[in-house]
Amino acid sequence: MTTSSQKLQTLDAVLDGLMSRYRERVPDVMGIINALVDEKVIPSADAIENDHIAFRTMGVPSLGIQSFEKIFLHYGYEKREPYDFKEKKLNAYWYSPPKPHYPRIFVSELRVRDLSEEAQHIIYQYTDTVVFDPVDSLDLDDAQAVDQFLHQPLWQTPTLNDYLTLLKESEYAAWVIYNRYYLNHFTISVHNLKPGYNTIQEFTDFLERHGFKLNTAGGKIKISPDEGLLQASTVAQMLDAEFADGQTHRIAGSYVEFAERRVLPQFQHLPPDQIRREHRRDGFEAGNADKIFESTFTSQTGK
Repeated sequence: MTTSSQKLQTLDAVLDGLMSRYRERVPDVMGIINALVDEKVIPSADAIENDHIAFRTMGVPSLGIQSFEKIFLHYGYEKREPYDFKEKKLNAYWYSPPKPHYPRIFVSELRVRDLSEEAQHIIYQYTDTVVFDPVDSLDLDDAQAVDQFLHQPLWQTPTLNDYLTLLKESEYAAWVIYNRYYLNHFTISVHNLKPGYNTIQEFTDFLERHGFKLNTAGGKIKISPDEGLLQASTVAQMLDAEFADGQTHRIAGSYVEFAERRVLPQFQHLPPDQIRREHRRDGFEAGNADKIFESTFTSQTGK
């Protein structure tokens, strides 16, 4: 019988695996961490609070949210509100962590059946090779097995032609069909940094001072209607990607996100040293997330 403390140890290892590969793939991650260390905002990367990790999936039989969520539900995450991104044809949920120091999880999936027949045909010819839900045969208590699964491609590399056809209709679809793995980005909680850096405005000023390009969809700072959640993100860097037909093409990689969660009105009397995670705005905001998705879209990466 696996105890909850063993499950958390496994979760630690799974998150470590995700983050180490993410740092390798997204140069902005270490660039931002190094700039924070240089300005003595943090002593090391370990001092950053990770607000949430986001994953992108395909809504097809045997995959998608219903498959992916089994991993994190096993480690004690709890499923929260659903989100519907009509224009982008996406469903999403967020998951609250088993302990406050763990990141929230945000998982989105493409509603493949809402796309054109041509786009559906392209997607299914790759994803139809996955006949059974791969998570069902995974030992979720084996951190190495889960880590390997999260970084292995689940279908063949697409041809450039298939990728470009999807890109015209759904940039999200094109991103997922090529990347074939789940992690899309992680998020730095800026509200717990030292004064001068602990609001999203100050933090985006710091990023621009160091030459990082920010996503401007919906403004550089995305603000929830209650003004409790403020978010920003870098623009995904372009990478040389090799396709199945041997062709190479520059495509969007991944990005880094930043979040400021303000103290809820009923807790604003608390002195700063007593403010904990539960005193701040929780959850997500569809309007903000809708624009953050565009960090990998050509309208931003092509700037």
